[in-house]
Amino acid sequence: MIVGVPAPELITDPTDERVADFRDLVAGDRRPGTERGTGPVIVEGVPAVQRLLASPYPVRSVIGIPGRVAALELPAEVTAYEADKWVLSDLIGFRLTRGVLASADRLPPPDLDALIAGPDPAAPRRLAVLEGLNDHENIGSIARSAVALGIDGLLLDPHCADPLYRRCVRVSMGHVLTLPIAVLGDWPGGLDRLHEAGYCTVALTPADDAVDVGDVDPRAHPRTAVLLGAEGPGLTREAQQAARVRARIPMRSGVDSLGVAAAAAVAFATLR
Repeated sequence: MIVGVPAPELITDPTDERVADFRDLVAGDRRPGTERGTGPVIVEGVPAVQRLLASPYPVRSVIGIPGRVAALELPAEVTAYEADKWVLSDLIGFRLTRGVLASADRLPPPDLDALIAGPDPAAPRRLAVLEGLNDHENIGSIARSAVALGIDGLLLDPHCADPLYRRCVRVSMGHVLTLPIAVLGDWPGGLDRLHEAGYCTVALTPADDAVDVGDVDPRAHPRTAVLLGAEGPGLTREAQQAARVRARIPMRSGVDSLGVAAAAAVAFATLR
């Protein structure tokens, strides 16, 4: 324990209102009683909570099994709780294998034009643009690859699932908390805002008439936005038509496509 940091408060009753943020964390689309994209951000596991602490998201509280919370070296202003594994399971609604959770307030969405421009409007910049992705684990995987492979932000169409939902954050290992995220409300017409800012929009598709993604030279296109659609339907025809380039990942004969998270990682790496 750090000198001057209060010891975690003990929770023995799963109905204790002090830990209401963590109650009934079911594996559905949203917390009970909350609308999509609202409610606190819930983060699981020591590495992810550490990334939360380093992020701009205001931490509300942390709870974990004895010993796990102390290992986080929390700042004094963060309220911490401890509970044994049975009380914690009753509180959150499932057995937690990662030993610790945190809750945080959401941030106001960034200004879309500022996100597109970036700190330096003349600097190389890359974005990932998601259309219709409704699988939280896919979004989390894409976010993790995005951070690892140099993507500067996420843009979502109005129908994507919440990228700050608990499972997205968990699968991303907390990396999604380091990405600026905004919704492109006018879809796909809003892609013109990217074109005006100098982006080459690259729509991923397995279609035979698309160009090889390896032929899209990132040196010729220092500002690139990669468009990704949901597994199964992929990008809509309208989104593909609105993009500047339609690109495919070359694959062995007999394999028609990759999962969207794997395809995203390949494209991000190819277009670095």
